[in-house]
Amino acid sequence: MTDETGAQLTKAQHIAAELKAAIERGDYGPGDRLPGENPLAAQYDVATLTARRALKILRTEGLIETKKGAGARVISFHPIRHRGIQRLARNQWGSGKTVWLADDHRAPDVDQITVLEDTAPPQHVSDVLELSPGETVCMRSRRYVMEGRPVMVAESYLPQSLVAGSPITQADTGPGGIYARLADLGYAPAHFREEIRVRMPSAEEAARLAIPADRTVIKLARTAFDSEGRAVEINEMTMDSAAYVLDYEFDA
Repeated sequence: MTDETGAQLTKAQHIAAELKAAIERGDYGPGDRLPGENPLAAQYDVATLTARRALKILRTEGLIETKKGAGARVISFHPIRHRGIQRLARNQWGSGKTVWLADDHRAPDVDQITVLEDTAPPQHVSDVLELSPGETVCMRSRRYVMEGRPVMVAESYLPQSLVAGSPITQADTGPGGIYARLADLGYAPAHFREEIRVRMPSAEEAARLAIPADRTVIKLARTAFDSEGRAVEINEMTMDSAAYVLDYEFDA
């Protein structure tokens, strides 16, 4: 059984690789329909289940979408090029621009936003922000949508004592976003640290991002420090791995 299953998976991966190459060559363009399970099974002389697995691989990678009764179509979405260094430059947010303009000039919509004040932070957040026992945070949760597709959910945590009564506690923080408002308060970010890892999504994350449960997500945790070295914000982002290219360009 194990050998047979392994052989089926190998065949499925082979079919998926050939279809992926065809997409990259332009044989199938955005919106084009791929051959269905039965034609693929006949073409490659495999079981229908194997052909189905091949299409599932492409869906997991974010290359195609499948809808009941409509077959599999090539996704027309172009991944967002996330330019981590340029977007955090002070001349970006400091001039009132959205950091998204440093990526590929496509700003997403925020279709879900929740702001909670005086909330107890997770322990790891409390540790990084060096909060005293019982000290609370303002937590901002957002979901970002690009071209009708959820691409990222993010939670920002800021010390409540730092931002109480400021626009940061409002849904709309104004031009330049959170970092510009921190600058207004005298806590302008002067240094950033980003930690990146890839893992499988939780059920809630997969649902919010509308992605298959077996597609990985990028977990990007960014800490902003002011000129005194104090951590003033933690932003934990969960990104659809098929929607992003992380781009870091810097001098040697």
